[in-house]
Amino acid sequence: MTVADLAIIAALIFAWGTLSARLERFDMTAPILFTAAGLLLTHGPLTVLHIKPSAELVKALAEITLALVLFSDASRVGLHHLRADLSLCVRLLGLALPLTIGLGTLLALALPGVTDIWIALLIGAALAPTDAALGAGVMVNPAVPARIRRLINVESGLNDGIATPVVTVAIAGAATAEHRGHTGAGAAVAELALGLVIGALVGGGGGWLIKVSRRRGWVAEGFAGAAVLGLAVCSYATSVALHGNGFIAAFVGGLGFAAAGGQAARLVPFVEETGAVVSLLVWLMFGMIAVVPAVADLTWQIVVYAVLSLTVIRMLPVAVALVGAGLGRATVAFVGWFGPRGLASVVFALLALEDLGDTAAKPAVTVIAFTVLLSVVAHGLTADPLAKRYGPRLGGAAGPPDAVQLTPVPERRLIRRSPGTVR
Repeated sequence: MTVADLAIIAALIFAWGTLSARLERFDMTAPILFTAAGLLLTHGPLTVLHIKPSAELVKALAEITLALVLFSDASRVGLHHLRADLSLCVRLLGLALPLTIGLGTLLALALPGVTDIWIALLIGAALAPTDAALGAGVMVNPAVPARIRRLINVESGLNDGIATPVVTVAIAGAATAEHRGHTGAGAAVAELALGLVIGALVGGGGGWLIKVSRRRGWVAEGFAGAAVLGLAVCSYATSVALHGNGFIAAFVGGLGFAAAGGQAARLVPFVEETGAVVSLLVWLMFGMIAVVPAVADLTWQIVVYAVLSLTVIRMLPVAVALVGAGLGRATVAFVGWFGPRGLASVVFALLALEDLGDTAAKPAVTVIAFTVLLSVVAHGLTADPLAKRYGPRLGGAAGPPDAVQLTPVPERRLIRRSPGTVR
């Protein structure tokens, strides 16, 4: 990229920062606008600017963004978030998520060009994690009970880290099947294990050191947030350097930091805000390089799968997992629908493209890209209107089954995925 390209991108970020609250009132979220901007810059009237990001830049940006998001999400979702609704979190993460991956994998086998179980598993696992930022209207709308907002937020914060090992094994298996010189699924599992150990040591050890240093007055508060940002990057980079899985290291590093850091976990917003800025660039790149190829290769089967991914493949497992949880049908449907696919799915697609090559990865990347595009629009536009309808319904129209959700629950700081989302 040239300096002129950098100036244009910086201007876009500035414009979003100054107008974000106003635009979000019209259901225009950051992913919608930056995806559209990327599309216009490379395939619209602004193509004369000749902005074209390199593959290396896109991959590096996507990887560091996901690492920061995994670390900040894991460190933000501490035990205090889970205690109030531990049963519901376990249901969604321990039952609904595996069922979503399994159902998505099974239906992906019917897609044209998907003849390998590993590619089907890649599609199912890459599209299972949710991204609360795409439904920002839900997370900031006081009409939605705090308990439900927190549940959606916690699920979104943890399911991408849980799905990462499955995606990693699927890519490794597909690479082996394509004879691309990959060491196979067994080696991928070993990388995951190494990443887990490194993440626990770096994140937990770093959290303890920051806690001790702050207690003794060794830390200048103006640089404390930067120290946590360095720890997040160190967790990822150390694992990659030692041939471990960097994403698992970042996720486990965040968990370790939250467990060992105590009050130091309050410094995570610095990491979140940095991740939020670079995530805008990922959405811009998504619009630049992924949208047009996805639409060009579109078939009716892919359209059907994308619709099913956002509805049946997500909502049915959620409904099964929440049976007997004491939540009404309106709430189960609401939680099931607000499972938007976002940043993690985009990064997983980019990783598959890098490791498998254009030909082998094309079926998976096309499905993932179109599903994310559909989710960006559908969830971004429906978040605020449905939240406004859902809240009043709990007030009387939904009847006794939903009354349990109105039990006063103290507000907690919410995980932040994109500018404009409250914590």
